[in-house]
Amino acid sequence: MFVPALADLYVGHPDWQVFALSGALCGGVFMLTAAATSGPPPVFTRRFGFLLVNVLWTVFTIVGAIPFYLSSYDLTLAQAVFESVSGITTTGGTVLVGLDNLPPGLLLWRSLIVWLGGIGILGLGLFILPNLRVGGLSFFKLESSDTTEKPFSRFASFTRAFMAIYLGITLACTLAYAWAGMSLFDAVNHALTTVATGGYSTHDASFGHFDSLAVLWAGTIFMTISSLPFSVMILLAVRKRLNVLRDPQILAFLGYLTVFSVAVGVYHHLTNDVEIGLALTHAFFNISSILSTTGFASEDYTLWGPFAVTAAFMATFIGGCTGSTAGGIKAYRIVVLYGVVRAGLQRLVYPSSVASVRYGRQTVEPDVQRSIFLFLALYMLLWALGLMALGALGYDLMTAMSGSITSLSNVGPGIGSIIGPAGNFSTISDPALYVMSVLMLLGRLEVLTVLVLLMPTFWRY
Repeated sequence: MFVPALADLYVGHPDWQVFALSGALCGGVFMLTAAATSGPPPVFTRRFGFLLVNVLWTVFTIVGAIPFYLSSYDLTLAQAVFESVSGITTTGGTVLVGLDNLPPGLLLWRSLIVWLGGIGILGLGLFILPNLRVGGLSFFKLESSDTTEKPFSRFASFTRAFMAIYLGITLACTLAYAWAGMSLFDAVNHALTTVATGGYSTHDASFGHFDSLAVLWAGTIFMTISSLPFSVMILLAVRKRLNVLRDPQILAFLGYLTVFSVAVGVYHHLTNDVEIGLALTHAFFNISSILSTTGFASEDYTLWGPFAVTAAFMATFIGGCTGSTAGGIKAYRIVVLYGVVRAGLQRLVYPSSVASVRYGRQTVEPDVQRSIFLFLALYMLLWALGLMALGALGYDLMTAMSGSITSLSNVGPGIGSIIGPAGNFSTISDPALYVMSVLMLLGRLEVLTVLVLLMPTFWRY
C-alpha cells in the first residue's frame, strides 16, 4: 500500500493519505497477528488446508477493498469489495469509469493486487490444491521418482524458480510494451495485469486506446505464455527437462486457441470487409484474452457478428492451462474428459476391452476422473444458480448468462450492452455485485475448496 501512496504523493493527490493509513493499520494488525502466532506451525492436515485457504483469501479480499472504499472515488462497500475480489482473483471486471483521469495511486493499487493475486493463484494451484487433491495435476507427482533430495529442498528450489520466472516474464512484458509504444507507467501497469491474466487497464478503452498492432501482438504473446502451466516452466528451469514441453494440455490449449482465433478472424474479414491481417490480429488478441481469462479488449467484438459472439461466449467457459494464472474449466480437465469419452465409446464397441484413460504417459486414476466430473457438474450448477440469481435481480438473459459465467471463469468482461467489452460493471446493483463476487471467489478457489466447508462432516471430529 505504500507504493501507491508514494505515487499519489509524487503527483500531489490527497489519496496518498488513504494508502499510507491503510498500510500502517493493516501492517500493524498483521505484525501483531504474526507475533501472537509465532512458534511451531500447526500440523498441516487436509481439513486445516481447506480452512486456511478460505480464510486467507477472504482476508486478502477485505484488505484489498479498504483503499477502494476510503478513496476519493466514492465507491459503495459492494463496489469496493467487487473491485478487490475482481483484482485478487485476476478476473478483471471493474466498476470504475474515467480510468484515464484517475490518480496514479488507485490505478497502481489495482495492478498490484492483480499481480499479487496471480502469485497467490500459482501458489494455490501448484503447491496447495494438489496436496488437497483439488485443482488438477501436481508437478510434485512428476518428480515423485526423484529421491535424491529431501522434499523441503525440492520445494524450496521450485519456489525460487517460480518467483524468478514470474518476475522475469513481468519484466520482459514491461519492456515489450514500452518498446511497442506504451508510456512507462502504462507498460508497468499493463504488464502486471497481463502476466497475472487480470486484465485491469489504465484506460476505459482498454487496449483500444493504443493505436498499435505491435502492442496487440505483444499482449497476445504474453497472455498466451501466462496461460501455460508454470509447473512445466519450473521443471524446465530446475531440471532442464525439455520433454515437459510435451504436456498434452499445452498442445490442447494452443490448438483450440489457434482454431478459435483463425475462425473468428476469417469470419470478421469476410463479414465486415476488414483487411485479413488486421482481422486476424484483433481476433488473436481478443480470443487469447478470453481463453487466458485476462479480459483485455481491443475492439467491441460483439459488433463483428453472431458467430464472433458465440465463439467468445464458448471460449469464456474453457480457460487456459492448469498450473497457470488463467481460470475457466482449463485444458487439463478437457484433455482428461476427452480421454474418458473416448474410452467409454470404445467400451460400447468392445465391451470386454480394457480402455484406460491416459494423460500423456500417465494413467489417470478413477478418483481423479470422478473429481473432474464432480467439478464440471458443480461448475455448471453454479453457473445456472448465478444466472437465476442475476435474473431475479432484474437483468436480461444475456447479461445474466454472461455475468454469471464471466465471474465464475474469472474472465472479466462479458457479452451484451451492459457488461460487454465496451461496457463495465459500474451500473450493476450492489446485490448483483455481491453475487458476482461470490462466484469469482468460487471459480478461483476451484469450487470444491469452498463448497467442502458447507458439508457438516467437515466440522465433525
